[in-house]
Amino acid sequence: MVDLFSKRRYFFVLSIILVLSGIIGLMVKGVKLDIQFQGGTLMQIFMSDDSYNTEDIQAAISKAIGKSVTAQKMQTYNAEDSSSKINLLQLRVAKDSTLTGEEINQVVELLKKDFNVSEDAQMQIQSVEPFMGKEMLQKGILAAIIASVLIVLYVWWRFSVMSGLSAAIFANLALIHDAFIMFSVYVVFGLPLNESFLAAVLTILGFSINDTIVVYDRIRENTKAMRNMPYSQLVNTSVIQTISRTINTTVTVMICVITLYVFAFVNNIDSIKDFSFPLMIGLLSGTYSTIFIASPLWAVWQEARLKRRVAAKAAKSN
Repeated sequence: MVDLFSKRRYFFVLSIILVLSGIIGLMVKGVKLDIQFQGGTLMQIFMSDDSYNTEDIQAAISKAIGKSVTAQKMQTYNAEDSSSKINLLQLRVAKDSTLTGEEINQVVELLKKDFNVSEDAQMQIQSVEPFMGKEMLQKGILAAIIASVLIVLYVWWRFSVMSGLSAAIFANLALIHDAFIMFSVYVVFGLPLNESFLAAVLTILGFSINDTIVVYDRIRENTKAMRNMPYSQLVNTSVIQTISRTINTTVTVMICVITLYVFAFVNNIDSIKDFSFPLMIGLLSGTYSTIFIASPLWAVWQEARLKRRVAAKAAKSN
């Protein structure tokens, strides 16, 4: 039997490196928030071609409305003709400068007059006040905290036979590890956090704890059948017995999520891309933490606790 537990330090070090990279990225780059959390105005205008210059558009609009505007060229899939693409102009206004209805009309008229935007051009406009974005972010974080607390209470009760509180704490520590790995990837690569990211984090919390509970269930069963087995061997045996199920489940879900992401990428569906990409990261991290973090940490804690008891009894007998 493969002794994964004996290699636990390597896995712990790898997790520490990944977490530290996220912390360093946070200190150096900071957090990039999307419009849903940051606030501001986002406009997408369908263009007849891609011959326009974004710098000229930025300068013209900024001068007209007196607010900083970022322009970006985009393309999306044309459902009616697979051989062609739809050209989009995306305009983003800073968080403290949400456009009013009058300013939006002013921007639209300017584009039609000076940049050959047709009169019947389709547009998508999204405006979020800064205080609304901040409130949405706070509520999303609160939801994640409440979910974590409820998970701790459930695991504590469900696995009381194997020191439920410590099992719950290390299971929740693995969940925090997964969420922070997802966060670290976004920070390091400068990706904006939005509501889809929070939804993905909450989804991974449920997925990861489900895998961890499967391992805990096997540990509890083996505790009854192998009463005298050391905690390290007990955990190693239980992980090996459940590892095929954990990996098979992850691979199956990953196939679906990758397919979803490729579909969204080809068709330029941002909402699906924003949800499926962090899911892929979380699935990998959740599988890793289930096998190499939660149960090994619990075993290390239990063995240390046992040693303290033995030392205390020896001290009393002396």
